[in-house]
Amino acid sequence: MSSSSASSVSSALAPYGWDEAWAEAFAPYEADGLLPGRVVRVDRGQCDVVTAGGMLRADTAFVTPHDPLRVVCTGDWVAVEPGGNPRYVRTCLPRRTAFVRSTSSQRSEGQILAANVDHAVIAVSLALELDLGRIERFLALSWESGAQPVVVLSKADLVPDAVTLAHLVQDVETTAPGVPVVPVSSHDGDGLDVLAAIVGGGTSVLLGQSGAGKSTLANALLGEDVMDVRATRDVDGKGRHTTTTRNLLLLPGGGVLIDTPGLRGVGLWDAETGVGQVFSEIAELSERCRFHDCAHEAEPGCAVLAAVDSGELPQRRLESYRKLLRENQRIVAKTDARLRAEIRRDWKRKGAIGRAAMEAKRGAHWRA
Repeated sequence: MSSSSASSVSSALAPYGWDEAWAEAFAPYEADGLLPGRVVRVDRGQCDVVTAGGMLRADTAFVTPHDPLRVVCTGDWVAVEPGGNPRYVRTCLPRRTAFVRSTSSQRSEGQILAANVDHAVIAVSLALELDLGRIERFLALSWESGAQPVVVLSKADLVPDAVTLAHLVQDVETTAPGVPVVPVSSHDGDGLDVLAAIVGGGTSVLLGQSGAGKSTLANALLGEDVMDVRATRDVDGKGRHTTTTRNLLLLPGGGVLIDTPGLRGVGLWDAETGVGQVFSEIAELSERCRFHDCAHEAEPGCAVLAAVDSGELPQRRLESYRKLLRENQRIVAKTDARLRAEIRRDWKRKGAIGRAAMEAKRGAHWRA
């Protein structure tokens, strides 16, 4: 690629996140005459790709592998054929980050929702009571993806009392250490400037349940009604899936936004590191436990249980931590034979300890 062509590509694709590192990753495909582009939408085996020459429609069959985590996804940078009928995506460039959840199927497969994301914006509606456990689940997946999470408390105009709103923000901040928490009202415009400044650099993915106000937030950030919006039900605050595909949208203030359909299920997918990041205070407390492999169940000298007893650590946080770790262990064990064997050995060990304790207890009873 000539210097003038490279400059043209750079200027055309820079708003979508193209940089020198992506240009270097694409260099091996230049000799084949392929074009660099970013996937803005995937639909039934085909995708829309933005290139320096405009938007192209391409078939993904050439690079669709058996591994569902390696299929072409919104946010991917790809090498696409300059012509042909049909036109094909030839390869995906190595991803920097990827937001993955487990599917609801019994096959325990991962599903990639967005690629090459810098910020994971988690929309939580204030029209309903806060579900802190669900927020922690989204946060674990976000940290695991490599993106920086941001929690947006949408529909903040429904909480007119400033003190109440401040308490809600504080509750989420306690649940999300190290994560920006932004109350936003798309109706009044409050907080939109703060959110726009966060998503103005890089790529952001908008996540949340159906009815959380994601499409309304996307429209507010875009400055126009691009995404379809429908009213939520008063009975449970849920809405219909107005967004049915993942769409990459260019923001007027800089950066790009990937809007996603509402997520009914948010299963973990090999997210142990993410869970640890969400519950970082438990990890810090664990360093003071008497035993380095303390399970924080009933061990003597457990600093985590002591923190619960003193009120320093809420019991709800510890229970949520245990729940997410167990779930993550199960999903990983289904795909990792070695881990399954380790879990079985651990079960046997604990069973033997339990039986020994029971026998000792019985012996003491008979001696008495």
